[in-house]
Amino acid sequence: MGLFATGNEGKRFFYKTAAEIELLRNANLVVSKTLAHVASILKPGITGLEIDKAAEEFIGDHGGRPAFKGYHGFPASLCVSYNDIVVHGIPSKREFKENDIVSVDCGVELEGFYGDAAFTFAFQDVEEPVLELLRVTYASLYLGIEQAVHGKRIGDISAAVQDYCERKHPYGVVRDLVGHGVGRSLHEDPEVPNYGKRGKGPLIMEGLALAIEPMVNLGKKEVHQADDGWTIHTRDRMPSAHFEHSVVVKKGKADILSDHAYLLDEIKNNPNLQEVLPKS
Repeated sequence: MGLFATGNEGKRFFYKTAAEIELLRNANLVVSKTLAHVASILKPGITGLEIDKAAEEFIGDHGGRPAFKGYHGFPASLCVSYNDIVVHGIPSKREFKENDIVSVDCGVELEGFYGDAAFTFAFQDVEEPVLELLRVTYASLYLGIEQAVHGKRIGDISAAVQDYCERKHPYGVVRDLVGHGVGRSLHEDPEVPNYGKRGKGPLIMEGLALAIEPMVNLGKKEVHQADDGWTIHTRDRMPSAHFEHSVVVKKGKADILSDHAYLLDEIKNNPNLQEVLPKS
């Protein structure tokens, strides 16, 4: 779940022990399998409310608690954002259409620790320019993760995402919302912007858990918040993509706690969905 940017000044970072990392991994496993369950039932005509109910039941059946439901008053278990909705969409009775993209953000609390991951799905009639936005945003997530290693700085993660999405492609990286630390709380410090300069920002060390989540618009970077106090739209009403993993900073290579493999398998088996992986 994206965090509104406020700045990292004077904040304390919480580094995780090996045992705590495994508890985070367990929570993220439930998140990953919940997103896969959503992928298995997504189709035109289904509503956000229906997939939210299915996800809440699935999370409960796996011993977890929906982390988003009740968080600062959020009314649902999932954030369900489609087309020009960037993040924080409230599930509704609107039926999905054949040309929609649908971003599903899921958080789970399990044994006192939080998992957090997101994926943007594409139905079969989504056109190539929008699919390319999804591919680029997905690739930028992993470019950011490559920088989440011991001794780097937050700006190295941020710049990797921005450089790929804005300098190599004509997209707009959202500034108003950022990734974040994750652990015993859903949102911990530090903030993880998707824009910035290499070598700048807080130093990151082994054991820091981060939710890295590029939010990238097909058009301009500007967004606005709806009157419901949650839903974030692109200001120009162009589509937006959102992908997220929870990771732990390690020496040499980040440890990715969430796993999109489960949902990617379900996408292959669901004739209503298109693959959105970057072309090799």
